[in-house]
Amino acid sequence: MVSVSFDAGRYVEYYLGNAPSLSTLLVANGAAFLVGVSFYVNSSPTSLADLPTFLYPLFADSPTALALVTLSISTLLPILGRHRVADAPSNTPLVYLHTFAFVWLVKYGLWTVVALNLHPGQYFGFAGAALWDYWGIILTHLLFVVEALVIPYYGRTTDRALLVALAALLVNDVFDYALGYHPPLRYDPGVPLILATLSLSVGAVAVAHRLFDRPDDFDPLAPGGHG
Repeated sequence: MVSVSFDAGRYVEYYLGNAPSLSTLLVANGAAFLVGVSFYVNSSPTSLADLPTFLYPLFADSPTALALVTLSISTLLPILGRHRVADAPSNTPLVYLHTFAFVWLVKYGLWTVVALNLHPGQYFGFAGAALWDYWGIILTHLLFVVEALVIPYYGRTTDRALLVALAALLVNDVFDYALGYHPPLRYDPGVPLILATLSLSVGAVAVAHRLFDRPDDFDPLAPGGHG
């Protein structure tokens, strides 16, 4: 019997450690970000034009996730050809950036799948607009989760960063459902979607807690300077 060993780290190292593939990923993220922004600019009954600029990240959930991960991955550019991706330097701003990018990608990648399947009759189909509105949207948002899983390979987190990330996700949930600025849907969100969203906020942080390593240096934002 032939045994096949799959070393995910080797592939991540190769893909993120080479300028052509890393640049391609950054361009793809940038293009996806623009598509997402276009969706929220043209959404109804609420669009980005109806909100103050500083609230854009809370309303445009998926573009926010893409912006964060693009910033996260772009921090690898200075070490190309100098260090292994797994040995990327870590400091407090990077700890928070990588943590936020991970949890936003996981939460809103999975949120979209849940939201479309709570009322599949509004989206599901195999022809016309449904090919994108259901299958295309689900596939692209599942790729959020795939991309998130590479971040712990080069990123680090701290307990304080995880707590801040959870607080930020919950603030986003309050903005979405208590204030009524949830992503545009073809149905009114009810208790099942709200509970699912809260569960995803907690779950995304729990997964980050499990997958990320901790940096050796201290976190000056944590009590006593410890992460």
